[in-house]
Amino acid sequence: MSVVRARGVTKGFGEGRTLRRVLDGADLDVGAGELVAVVGRSGSGKSTLLHLLAGLDRPDGGSITLAGERVGGVSERALTALRARSVGFVFQFFHLVPELTGLENVLLPTRVNGSRADGARRASDLVSRLGLEDVASSLPHELSGGEQQRFAIARALVNDPPVVLADEPIGNLDPASGAVVLELLRGIADEGRAVAMVTHQPEASAIADRVVRLEEGRVLADVVSAEASLFRDPATS
Repeated sequence: MSVVRARGVTKGFGEGRTLRRVLDGADLDVGAGELVAVVGRSGSGKSTLLHLLAGLDRPDGGSITLAGERVGGVSERALTALRARSVGFVFQFFHLVPELTGLENVLLPTRVNGSRADGARRASDLVSRLGLEDVASSLPHELSGGEQQRFAIARALVNDPPVVLADEPIGNLDPASGAVVLELLRGIADEGRAVAMVTHQPEASAIADRVVRLEEGRVLADVVSAEASLFRDPATS
């Protein structure tokens, strides 16, 4: 059974002659315990699809369900509660609040209605598990890129969501830090979560169970990771 299910999703930006359809009937399924990499050329709709799955934006058409709950057609308040219960989002540029320490950033989702009651304990456990105890009181500008991304991952996991979405999670990291983050994402899926990751890097696609390629807003291919080289090309991004 799919934890993430998108059917016929459409999304455009602009109006009239300036309208640009970024997604044009995209489908996607991600099951529990599965890591799916979404690849494609720049402008193919990868990040747009991820933001729609997370409820950070609303589709023009089609349907999206997360953990059995529909994302569309609900109030902003209900959508916020759904995100708090069901979605952890990892941004490419970390999006840590600069005035808060690493631990305080991890705790942010626990302050939203619908979050777990044991958030403080879980935040502390995650910081320890990810090897961040020594820098938990540091501000983001005092952290390395790898440390910032690990705090971002801890923040995404603090409410124990069934779905984790990652947008270019190693795009701004050195190879060593990127390898650590990929290992974390693989482990997150192996623990039973549904993980979808937008990426243009082969080493990220290699850890996925399936690789989905978008082209002109539609799914061009959906294959197991070992077969991804059949459609990968140097221009993917």
